[in-house]
Amino acid sequence: MLFQISNWQLLDKTAQQALLERPLQQESDSLKQIARDIIRAVRSEGDAALLRFSREFDKLPGNPLRLADELQQSLIASLSDELKTAIEVAYRNIRTFHAAQLPQNIRIETQPGVVCELNYSALDQVGLYVPGGSAPLPSTVLMLGVPAQLAGCRRVVLVTPPGQPEAGDIAAEIVYAASLCGITEIYTLGGAQAIAALAYGTETIGKVDKIFGPGNRFVTEAKQQVSQDARGAAIDMPAGPSEVLVIADESANPVFVAADLLSQAEHGPDSQVVLVSPSEALLVNTISELKRQTALLPRAEIAKKALANSRLILTPDLDTAAQVSNQYAPEHLIIQTADDNALLGKLTNAASIFVGPYTPESAGDYASGTNHVLPTYGYSRNHSSLSLADFYRRYTVQTLTANGMRDLGPTIVKLAKAEGLDAHANAVSFRLAELELSAKISEENRS
Repeated sequence: MLFQISNWQLLDKTAQQALLERPLQQESDSLKQIARDIIRAVRSEGDAALLRFSREFDKLPGNPLRLADELQQSLIASLSDELKTAIEVAYRNIRTFHAAQLPQNIRIETQPGVVCELNYSALDQVGLYVPGGSAPLPSTVLMLGVPAQLAGCRRVVLVTPPGQPEAGDIAAEIVYAASLCGITEIYTLGGAQAIAALAYGTETIGKVDKIFGPGNRFVTEAKQQVSQDARGAAIDMPAGPSEVLVIADESANPVFVAADLLSQAEHGPDSQVVLVSPSEALLVNTISELKRQTALLPRAEIAKKALANSRLILTPDLDTAAQVSNQYAPEHLIIQTADDNALLGKLTNAASIFVGPYTPESAGDYASGTNHVLPTYGYSRNHSSLSLADFYRRYTVQTLTANGMRDLGPTIVKLAKAEGLDAHANAVSFRLAELELSAKISEENRS
């Protein structure tokens, strides 16, 4: 593995921008067309298309659809008590953090007789996509399932590729995590076909209102396509390959820094890791640790491919390091410096921040309580991490009394006429005229 340290100060703006570009996502026209064809097939053929794609892509011999309740219980029973306890601890922490986010309805009288409300209603039906295959992610079940449970979504559907190709089994950890979240509707299904099934429905899988969860490039493309169709489904957020940026100074432990970079690199070959530091010694020592630790990893080949897209950036000071981070806008940002709190206030564009030498990204990925479903590829500039609010829809209510209409009506009429919308003005003027007539009749009756 070859690592190159780039000196930020010696680069012009064009070179700096190029240094912070992500690896090009493989969003070719062929990828878009493949996803489009799969979606079209599922919409027209339903379950038959799902079965065909599962045999083709996942090598499943039989029915890959709903996981029977008996099999769910059998899989849960196969787990060790130690692993169940670990999942339960993560569940409790994630639930505690997200329960604190429960929204409150608002009711306010903006002026006498004019009452406005902002109300929250849980999404009715949601679909959770959980990556499976060679690296099943029970942690993602918790990150998606806990807020759905807290919000009170009436129907929660979980889809995940088989954990053991050609067997059709779903990882027992996924099933147990789902059970803690009250999810029993589980399907052995992955890829773009799973997204299509959730978005449009089939004979077996009912349509949902919104789809959550990460996936490969076909899943990501399918999510984008169904979200742009009014007949499809909303999605949680735009996303690309996973990434981490670490800011560290001479006080940081290169063993920790390298471990943090590798924990992201092992996600996939298209992941990107970035280390920014004012200490050249820290950069050099981290390179040595990257080489040593990579050789020990079972997923070393995947990590090596990701490290080929790594960036090691030397800055003149930590202020510049913060500027580099803000420009990159990372999904995960780790800071390990002599004064982390002084730096924290300068970091504006990051989806999730991990502070201090004993706060690895792994903590947030699994069990600290924050959500690990995050915007990537620079979207953290304008998108937020997944939260409880994403499982609600907001709507407003307004009520005007007769006196409220008398007082506010003339203002509405003036504004409507200024915009040339006479029907809008009439909707108020007719009411004002009726109120005036009623008042006149009441006065005549009194006299």
